[in-house]
Amino acid sequence: MSAEPSSTHLGDGEHLAVLGYEDSFNRSMTLWANFALGFTYLSPLVGVYSLFAVAMATGGPPSIWWIVIVGAGQLLVSLVFGEVVSQYPIHGGIYPWARRLWGRRYAWMAAWVYIWAMIVTITAVAGYGSGFLASLFGMPVTKESTLGLTVLLLVVALALNFTGTKTLATVARIGLGAELIGVIAVGLYLLIFERKHPFSVFFDTMGVQGDGSYVAAFLGAALAGLFLFYGFEACGDVAEEVADPARRIPKAMMMTILVGGVSALFAFGGYVLAAPDLEKIVSGKDADPIPGILQSALGTVGAKIFLVVAVTAFLSCVLSLQAAASRLLFSFARDGMIPAHRWLARVSPRTKVPVNALIVACSIPVVITLIVYVGPDGLITQVTAFAVLGIYVAFQSVVLASLRQRVKGWRPAGPFSLGGAGLVINIVALAYGVFAMVLLAWPTATGNPFNDWIVLIGLGIVAGAGLLYLFLARPDRSSDAPEGDAIRVAQLLRERRAGNVPAPTEAPRA
Repeated sequence: MSAEPSSTHLGDGEHLAVLGYEDSFNRSMTLWANFALGFTYLSPLVGVYSLFAVAMATGGPPSIWWIVIVGAGQLLVSLVFGEVVSQYPIHGGIYPWARRLWGRRYAWMAAWVYIWAMIVTITAVAGYGSGFLASLFGMPVTKESTLGLTVLLLVVALALNFTGTKTLATVARIGLGAELIGVIAVGLYLLIFERKHPFSVFFDTMGVQGDGSYVAAFLGAALAGLFLFYGFEACGDVAEEVADPARRIPKAMMMTILVGGVSALFAFGGYVLAAPDLEKIVSGKDADPIPGILQSALGTVGAKIFLVVAVTAFLSCVLSLQAAASRLLFSFARDGMIPAHRWLARVSPRTKVPVNALIVACSIPVVITLIVYVGPDGLITQVTAFAVLGIYVAFQSVVLASLRQRVKGWRPAGPFSLGGAGLVINIVALAYGVFAMVLLAWPTATGNPFNDWIVLIGLGIVAGAGLLYLFLARPDRSSDAPEGDAIRVAQLLRERRAGNVPAPTEAPRA
């Protein structure tokens, strides 16, 4: 990795002007606040807790290695994203990146899938967090309490988001602290003082494969890692609210992956090694083992303190998710590419946040929560699987578009650069992404065709509806924002840094 040589460092407003936009947000986010946003979105506490039991019952203790595998793959993706956001430090992340790297229709579909995946992720995280909230208040976990507490988390996060970017950054930092305590501190405590099993257990399948091959069982546990390692892109979703984003956001993305991965390893490993009855967890008889592990290791008071930390982490995660989704909706609407775009693109003159986009990012998850409430048991897991696949599809649309531009001669011109290694990293990141999507889309074998194919059915419905709207309503015709201009903008940025040309009011199109 290297810095792009330049004689002049472009200011944030000047860089944004080259891209065709005005600097209209408060740039109050520091590197650490931006990292905290991505980290609390990625949320290793949420990811590990939500799928620990499923991973152990499917792949046994060796399923921990998915954290390493997926972390390495997503780190490559974050490097590709880092070069893109360094050239295009603008709100919205996936949508504007795909648009500037390929074109408006391509970007519309990528963003459409991504928006729905993010909204469903908000629903899933709030749903999982309701269980912690119920335990904290000593409430029984019923469908009714889950509904009420999920909606409560969504509304509280919305209220906090309404107050502005400074509140978002502050809560993100608090959430970061809660996450680090909840995963690293507790994980280390379990590893050092409460270890009941040898480290060799991470190579012991404990018979989960039955009479078949362990490879199939191990692949089936992939969701343990795949659900965990996204959220780093949220660092770029709020690019216009970060000071010096072209340099800081790529660093924040990589920090999110690395710190999140280490945290998840401590948490997952600690729970495995401290489990009083590991066989019961692996057999699937204990479907919610973490409270029992914590109660055994920390005692009643310690477990209650952990619940406070966990609720804080979940609230911060929902807050970050809503913020990221609202900025994507705003970016989509600013370019006139979505119904009610004028309403969605409205920014509060007082708090400088897209209030109407935030309302949508809260209200649709509330509706989905009601659907989960009236639906069959287990629907939240299927909802989660769809969300993860949708996120990966959107991610890889940017990776593919980036590779396409490189083949055409693009040399990223932001201050963060991979240099000559960029092409190889881009290719390997794409290969990893395709592998991950195949794992996510692979049907289960419950015997119920609808349940077995529900993830692909969900993706097909969302993509089909998006294509139908795209070709019937033609939202791309109402947008004249720049597109497909990666090579030209790179040239213009280099010229600007050399002081050869004045800053334009609109970026040129390819």
